[in-house]
Amino acid sequence: MVTMILTEIIPLKTDKDGVMRVSKTRVTLDTIVAAFTEGATAEEIAYQYPVVPLADIYAVIGYYLHKKKQVDQYLKRRAKFAEEVRKKNEVKFNSTGIRERLLSRRTNGKN
Repeated sequence: MVTMILTEIIPLKTDKDGVMRVSKTRVTLDTIVAAFTEGATAEEIAYQYPVVPLADIYAVIGYYLHKKKQVDQYLKRRAKFAEEVRKKNEVKFNSTGIRERLLSRRTNGKN
């Protein structure tokens, strides 16, 4: 009996901002995991994101299932960062009355 040990390379790369991207694309690990946890199959994810090869989607899902704790920690850090950015943007760009301002621009532009 011959035993083979296979090493699979997971198609993930962390960019300069610390975001994990799949298969040299702009599609993030967050995106694939979110779709999977919402019930999408690998084939459905591949249909939504055709730049990511189906085999790579399976590899990323497998990675997520094997390293769920670490991936969940990463996703929590990303969510926290996104919340901080959102709060900074809300302070920087006040959205109070935005609808009214936009509607008035539309109305004034037609005159």
